[in-house]
Amino acid sequence: MTVVKPSLRTRVVRHVVVPLVVLWALGTAVALGVASYFAGRAFDRSLLDDAYAVAANVRVASTGPALNLSTTEMTALLFDQTESVYFAVLLPDGTLLAGHPGLRPQLLAPDNAFAFADIGFQNRELRSVSLRRSEPTEFTVVVAQTTVSRTQLLHRMLMYAVVPQIVFLVLLVWWLRRVIQLDLLPLAHLQQALGQRSVHDLSPMPVSVTLAASTRDIQKLGTSVDALLARLDASVTAQREFAGNVAHELRTPLASIRAQADYALARTDPAVWREQLQGIARGQERASHLVEQLLGLALADEARGSLKLVPIAVNEVARSVLLRYLPKADAAGVDLGGDGLDEPAVVEADAALLEGILVNLLDNALRYGAAAQPQVTVAVHQLASSVSLSVTDNGPGMTQVQAEQLRQRWALGPAGQQLGEGAGLGLAIVSRYAELLGAQLTLAAIPGGHGLQATVTFS
Repeated sequence: MTVVKPSLRTRVVRHVVVPLVVLWALGTAVALGVASYFAGRAFDRSLLDDAYAVAANVRVASTGPALNLSTTEMTALLFDQTESVYFAVLLPDGTLLAGHPGLRPQLLAPDNAFAFADIGFQNRELRSVSLRRSEPTEFTVVVAQTTVSRTQLLHRMLMYAVVPQIVFLVLLVWWLRRVIQLDLLPLAHLQQALGQRSVHDLSPMPVSVTLAASTRDIQKLGTSVDALLARLDASVTAQREFAGNVAHELRTPLASIRAQADYALARTDPAVWREQLQGIARGQERASHLVEQLLGLALADEARGSLKLVPIAVNEVARSVLLRYLPKADAAGVDLGGDGLDEPAVVEADAALLEGILVNLLDNALRYGAAAQPQVTVAVHQLASSVSLSVTDNGPGMTQVQAEQLRQRWALGPAGQQLGEGAGLGLAIVSRYAELLGAQLTLAAIPGGHGLQATVTFS
């Protein structure tokens, strides 16, 4: 069962509105509580004033204590336009001196002259105050009234305070929903633009989509999507180029291998078989070398966005590769040596790319640097602010223009064209690797017109 998740706008509105409503409700409750408390204090104070007014009219006559007010005067003293007021004046023994029978005072602490209480009298809820006096004699005054005014005041406060706030809250929620929707609209446009794209369309997003972002975060998202599309486009392009290169460049050696095999199968002479098998072996070696170079170029293109450089001892890498190539150099009759490989030289690089640079340079030197007494030298030198890695041969060499042309893919030098070997990728791979490592490749002819020196400088 698929769970339908809420939209981002709904979640944002919910996370904003719910705390807002809760805080509003708490704030309103606190405000109403405080207002009700102080309003009650004001009503209680008025009730206490009435009790003091009644107590001020108690006199001691020859017949004993008495309330020195007539019924009309008491009605005028305790008159309230909306409330019913009750009172009683009681002696310490509970004798009713004046007022309403059955109205009893609250128990007062010795240090309290008065106290308020909610009581029931004649089936009505009243608010009362009990006032104890000792002059001109000891007595207690009880004044109580209904709470209609208090209730009405609370209702009016609730109406005048809460109802407008509810209206404002509704307007605020509507405004928040609209603003959030407008702010998220560029995100919806980005989603729509991505959803309508073909799987083959990896071009950047339209400017109208990325620039219409209302916030920096959405604009950064659009920029990140463009960057991702650019990386995917580069990766897909590299894969297509690799596939095309493999299909194109392997066709010739594979066809040659097949032709040699067919020729050998049509003959019965073992000498012919041996000759054709040797040709097949050479063709297989050339095809393998070509595949390795194409994979090297693909590696360079893939490493463009994820390459991590770490400190590497160039002299140790050079010594390791040189020892690996010694048997091949001996078989070819080449004097392979090293210079400065025992001196520490550390650069920020990638081990696979650094080794790939040296392998391709050595392979080119051994393949094309043929001479009467062929010599190839691998050198590492620590300079003032840089480290140089060079491979020098004493072959036929080339002009500076020819050397610069060899940086391009599929470009063969005079020696390669004469031998009919190679695919023109070695120096192109070295140049690309050097660029990824932040180094510089230079090709220089040896003075005298014999030999070539390929140098990679790490600054």
